[in-house]
Amino acid sequence: MHFDLIDLRLYLHILDTGNITAGAARSHLSLAAASARIRAMEASMGIELLERGRRGVTPTPAGKALGRHARLLLQQAEHLQQDLAEYANGVKGQVRLLCNTTALSEYLPELLADFLREHPNLDIDLQELPSLRIIQALRQGTADLGIISDAVDTHGLQTLAFRDDPLVLIMPFDHPLKTANFIDSLQYDHVGLAANSALAVYLEEQALHAGYRLQTRIRAEGFDGVIRMVARGAGLGIVPQAALDRWPQEDRIKAQPLKEDWACRRLLLCARSFEHLPGYARALFDALALPLRKNP
Repeated sequence: MHFDLIDLRLYLHILDTGNITAGAARSHLSLAAASARIRAMEASMGIELLERGRRGVTPTPAGKALGRHARLLLQQAEHLQQDLAEYANGVKGQVRLLCNTTALSEYLPELLADFLREHPNLDIDLQELPSLRIIQALRQGTADLGIISDAVDTHGLQTLAFRDDPLVLIMPFDHPLKTANFIDSLQYDHVGLAANSALAVYLEEQALHAGYRLQTRIRAEGFDGVIRMVARGAGLGIVPQAALDRWPQEDRIKAQPLKEDWACRRLLLCARSFEHLPGYARALFDALALPLRKNP
C-alpha cells in the first residue's frame, strides 16, 4: 500500500466534489496527474475505490472506508504540524472549537478573550453548530473540542461537565398561558432566534417530535433581542437561564423553567480524547476546564 498525503487530499477533494476533474482542480493537479494517482492507489491496494458514472464518481464501500481514515490521517498530520510549530517563533497554531448557542453567547466570550491574550501564538476557529453536528465532527476528527448539550449521545467521546443550561419560558405579564409546558406554549406565537442558530434548530426539532410546529412571528439575533421583544408583547420566548440572569428584574416578563426533561440541560466539554489532544488544543482545554476544577 503506497500513497502519500497529496494522494489522500486529492481523494477527499474528489469525494467532496463528486468529480475527478473538480477534485484535481481543487488539488492544483492536472486531470491526467490526478487520474494517474487514483489508479495507482487502487492498484497498490488491489481494490476499486470509485465507481465512475456519467455524472461523476461515487465511492465504493472500500472507498468510503478510505475516506473516513483519510480525514483522520490528514487531521493528525495537521495536528503534528501545528504542535511542531509551537517551537518556532512567530508561527501560529489554531484550535477548532464548536459550540452551541448558549455557550457561544453566555459563557465563552470572556474565557476565550483571556485565553487569546495569554497565548499570542494561538488562534481559535469558533463555530456555532447544533450538538448533534458537533459530536459528528469530533468523531470524524474535523474539530478539536466541542461544547454540547447533554441531550445527545456522546458514545465514543470523552466529556466533562461545563455548565448547567436550563431553558426558561418567558412571556409578558398579561399573557394567558398559565403553565410552563413546551407543548402548551406551541398554541401561541413565539419570538425566536435566527433560523440557523443551534438553539432554534433544537427547539424546532422538539416541536416536530411532539407533532407540532413552532409558530415563529419574528427572529432576533440574540437572547437580549428575544427578551426585549417578549417584554413588549410580541410573543413567547425560550432562552437559557444564564441569559435571563443578565436581564433587569424589573422588566415586564414572567419566567418559568420549562418542565420537559430535555429542557433541563447541562453543557458538556468534549473531545475524542482529552489526553491525546495536540498541545495547542490541550492549552485551550485546560483554560476551559480550570474554572470547573476550582468549583467542582
